[in-house]
Amino acid sequence: MTRTYDYIIVGAGSAGCILAHRLTEGAKYSVLLLEAGGTDDALRFKVPIGYVYTYYDRKSNWMYSLQPEKELNNRTLYCPRGKVQGGSGSINALIYIRGQKSDFDEWAQLGNAGWAYEDVLPYYKRLESHPLGDTEYHRAGGRVHITQMKSEAHPICNAFLDACEGFGYPRNDDFNGASMEGAGIYDINTHGGLRDSSSRAYLQEALNHTQLTVEHYCMVDRIVFDEQKRATGVSFVQGVERRHANASREVIIAAGAVDTPKLLQLSGVGDPDLLQKHGIPVTHASPAVGKNLQDHICASYFYKANRKTLNDDFSSWIGKARAGLQFLLARKGPLAMSVNQAGGFLKSDAGQAHPNIQLYFNPLSYEIPKNGSQALRPEPYSGFLLAFSPCRPTSRGTVEIASSHVSDAPLIRGNYLTTQKDLDEAVKGSQLVRRIMSSAALQAITVAETKPGKLVQTEARMLEYFRAEAGSIYHLCGSCAMGTDPATSVVSSRLKVHGLDNLRVVDASIFPTVTSGNINAPTMMVAEKGAAMILDDAGTW
Repeated sequence: MTRTYDYIIVGAGSAGCILAHRLTEGAKYSVLLLEAGGTDDALRFKVPIGYVYTYYDRKSNWMYSLQPEKELNNRTLYCPRGKVQGGSGSINALIYIRGQKSDFDEWAQLGNAGWAYEDVLPYYKRLESHPLGDTEYHRAGGRVHITQMKSEAHPICNAFLDACEGFGYPRNDDFNGASMEGAGIYDINTHGGLRDSSSRAYLQEALNHTQLTVEHYCMVDRIVFDEQKRATGVSFVQGVERRHANASREVIIAAGAVDTPKLLQLSGVGDPDLLQKHGIPVTHASPAVGKNLQDHICASYFYKANRKTLNDDFSSWIGKARAGLQFLLARKGPLAMSVNQAGGFLKSDAGQAHPNIQLYFNPLSYEIPKNGSQALRPEPYSGFLLAFSPCRPTSRGTVEIASSHVSDAPLIRGNYLTTQKDLDEAVKGSQLVRRIMSSAALQAITVAETKPGKLVQTEARMLEYFRAEAGSIYHLCGSCAMGTDPATSVVSSRLKVHGLDNLRVVDASIFPTVTSGNINAPTMMVAEKGAAMILDDAGTW
């Protein structure tokens, strides 16, 4: 029997969990939430450092790979994506960054009314429970708890902060406050030492809402439309069973920057040439579906230290036992934090209007294993790394279905380093790292730069190193961009899919341009704002 719900949400990720909670508050509307993966009950989803065990876990991770990137020496970059309740918010490194004011003001300037910084700030405040309490920029009573790591960060982080301050970069104790500029210790979304994803913060309570139905291990392969191009439901496979569900009000896609365009294309919504290539009847020509993909890429510089770092804690049985005891007794210590502890948002030169380079200072040095092993392992010596990522890259990629079968991974192309700005910032970021590392504060704790080393000094060598070593930091967005022109965008400023009725997209794929820094917080903000729009259109907000 095919059941009918008021709303169907595809994807129980960072956005979908928030939507499910908000739309079932008050028990007025019935909601079906469909998730391709399982629950996030296992310990590895709760302990903050547990993400190292989900990095190559096919049960909870789509483990996508990009197509060979021409400007990155034809390398195939790895692209983990959450396939579990909570989505990528259940397997990420937990850094909580909103983005710069100018990022959102640009969204509004591009024609997206209601998305300027002053418009989105109330939704950031609505979602967070911040230790600074109710202020101009924060709120104490939201659902996602924010933890400031500065009291627990590894002592070696102070050398990085002192180095930045010595070069005139301001100390910033709140990247999500008045300004992002400066160096400081990152905030993370944890509560009581445990990961506080949108699944735990929103969906856990929503499961008690009688109007919510959650189904796991569901592969949605088609949005169903009537003759008036109105979304009426979905078709999906659960186990070996083909199932259908109807939506009397709306179908909401919240499957993320990769799987949202994939689902639209499988449903006949996309570039007609692509759809016809794979034998999919065109429901609605929407050429921008899967275009405008954006991402941050990052390169790391590695150092051997003359004092203990997290390498020592995570490499010895004594260190592991101490960390485990700290976590069990007090929910503190390295297991309760991210390894990305210090960092900042700095201008690479005086000509920049806004910070254009994000830095990560990790009191841990590690190489990401390329053989699919289950955990990331630290280097066998005391070490740390300093990584950088340009904040607002201008290269644009694509997401395309590889076939008409939902089980086939899509073709993801980042097209990284295809603009002069991105090439220039790859060099500027490298120079910034070297400048900061030349400080007395960091030289005092450094034995040697182990990688790339002394051979990389010129701009040409720095760009060569970036091409050889840079990788995605998994901030994919923009592939179903918000905008006014159906030829170049997919959804309106109300997140409704252009040219179709009763269909919205609410996830990171709607970003017109990538925000500065990590994107999980902006994705949750989009979900809060999207839920408010849906309820407003239903006459109940």
